[in-house]
Amino acid sequence: MNKFVFIAAAMLLAQSGFAQTDSTTKKTDTIRVGNFIIIKKDKKEAYSEPSPPTDTSGNSFDITIGSSSTPSSYKKSRRSIISTNWLIFDLGFNNWNDKTNYSAISPSDTYLQQTPGVTNKPYTKDDFNLRTVKSSNVNIWLFMQKLNVYKGIINLKYGLGINMYNFRYETNVSYLRNPPHIIRDTILFSKNKLAADYITVPMMVNINTMPDRRNGLSISFGVSAGYLYNSRNKQISDERGKQKIKGDIGLNNWRFAYVGELGMGPVRLYGSYSINPLHERTLEQYPYIVGIRFSNW
Repeated sequence: MNKFVFIAAAMLLAQSGFAQTDSTTKKTDTIRVGNFIIIKKDKKEAYSEPSPPTDTSGNSFDITIGSSSTPSSYKKSRRSIISTNWLIFDLGFNNWNDKTNYSAISPSDTYLQQTPGVTNKPYTKDDFNLRTVKSSNVNIWLFMQKLNVYKGIINLKYGLGINMYNFRYETNVSYLRNPPHIIRDTILFSKNKLAADYITVPMMVNINTMPDRRNGLSISFGVSAGYLYNSRNKQISDERGKQKIKGDIGLNNWRFAYVGELGMGPVRLYGSYSINPLHERTLEQYPYIVGIRFSNW
């Protein structure tokens, strides 16, 4: 009997010892070997989701290779290869560089004609003076895209849009059709405007000095090609009221130009200078435009 009691007491003491051992092994043990952090868990924790590493609070640790933290400088923003900007608006003023040699124009020229029944004099540059403040340019770009060529610093920029040019005359020149020609009219106009609209495709090289910020300096330069789809001479006078001469009035069907853009933060300026003259013959007037562009980039 005494032997049996001794064995039972020994078993109780052993069970108590195992229980104490189990309670202490619930704490997670970690061993660091070089760049490896090894976590030792009990069976109950073997199938549980590991918790983030802490210091000595008793929580479990993840197995980590290398440094457990990543420098913020390593997280670089991923730049898109192509970025698109929809519906861009331009508002500017236009004029032209008149290189016409008026002294070489013949009195029998078929485009600059003399007014029948009126004492005429040779045409001069003054016959095509513009009201600069009212000679406007409005562009609506359906889209513009930037193709990342080098780290967002050098890009190829292109788009598609409609360019609308309004040239307000101070004089009484009139455009006529069949065949297209110009005359000095016999009346004064309160409004005398030449309008030309083009479908235009620009192609530019864009240099962005700070590609990860929106307030950096941005420069674009290149060329554009535009096709004339509408032209008209709109006039208002007391004698004739409102009248509009539409169709072929002697303008070039194509407009090729040097184009540029300068951006500093949200403010963007644009400009262009025509490579070929506005009119198809006789007159050598090269329009140029400067204005403000409302664009995200």
